[in-house]
Amino acid sequence: MNALLLRFSILVITLISCKDDIRSKIITSKVPDHQSQIISSPQIASYIRHIYEDKNGHFWFGTNGLGVAHYDGDSVIYYSINEGFGGEQITGISEDKDKNIWFATDRGAVLFDWNENSNGQKIFKNYKDSLFFNGERLWSIYVDLEDVVWAGGVNGVFRFNGLTWLPFELPYLEAKESNFISSKTTWGITQDKKGNHWFSTNGYGVYRYDGKAFQRYTTEDGLSDNHIDCILQDKDDNIWIGTRYGGISKFDGRQFTSYTSEDSIGNDEVCEVFEDRDGHIWFSSEGYGVYRFDGEKLVNYGIDEGLMVKAVQCIFQDSKGRIWAGGGGGLYRLSGNRFINITKAGPWG
Repeated sequence: MNALLLRFSILVITLISCKDDIRSKIITSKVPDHQSQIISSPQIASYIRHIYEDKNGHFWFGTNGLGVAHYDGDSVIYYSINEGFGGEQITGISEDKDKNIWFATDRGAVLFDWNENSNGQKIFKNYKDSLFFNGERLWSIYVDLEDVVWAGGVNGVFRFNGLTWLPFELPYLEAKESNFISSKTTWGITQDKKGNHWFSTNGYGVYRYDGKAFQRYTTEDGLSDNHIDCILQDKDDNIWIGTRYGGISKFDGRQFTSYTSEDSIGNDEVCEVFEDRDGHIWFSSEGYGVYRFDGEKLVNYGIDEGLMVKAVQCIFQDSKGRIWAGGGGGLYRLSGNRFINITKAGPWG
């Protein structure tokens, strides 16, 4: 097996473990309560990809094969294909100004509209990948400051205009397309305070779009790696970029500062970066749990601190200030200086 094929194989394994009226093509599903399933396993799921608390205070947990788990304060209910939810693997969760919850999945985008919820029924609108995304799975979804919904797919970016999804072309270099992953694959989309949109790529570095023109940042500019997993702007306007092979880079608008396995962290694969209320930067490191950076020092939380998830895919802080983490191994929440496992039975308080 040559080096290129070996590298691709490793990446695939990581990802699996990480002319009609267009309205008629939107599949709307009404789900009676009795069809909602509660999985028998004590864990929320063996693999948690996303954690989100909506504006109503409900939690949504994206899983790797069970669809989405919804915790309303009383019980955990699962929604997947059998319940009218158009996806099994959840690769992104975001919320618009009307409290609609948007999901990126392995089968397209899904919208949960609270305003259409009646008599205890859950109503999902499924934008199938075969109709809207050229048969591509989605890897990310993001609602920006103007309430525009963006999605990252296998071969690029899409933008929702309120009716359908339109391709949003980045100035890519030549790339080989694939049904699973390509150089255009977009795992991360965000918007900074000035309104610039940032897009990740799988080999092209990161693009910034100011509404008129694109600026691309790569290793030639100081970025630690061109394969980008996640992007975050912190309260001090720094842009944090988590990479697949080069650790994490901080961009202050002038230069990059990087933290890699050669100098400060355990592994160079960073799948998630998050900023808490105190301005601490949290990020994952494959095989080493998570790190917290306070601006001066890095603190690691791993197995010794109770976090039994080596492949952390998501980090989140809820409305009560609690830090959550999830990935291959289940769902965990920080309690004091240790992480505790949160199962369907809790502890939720």
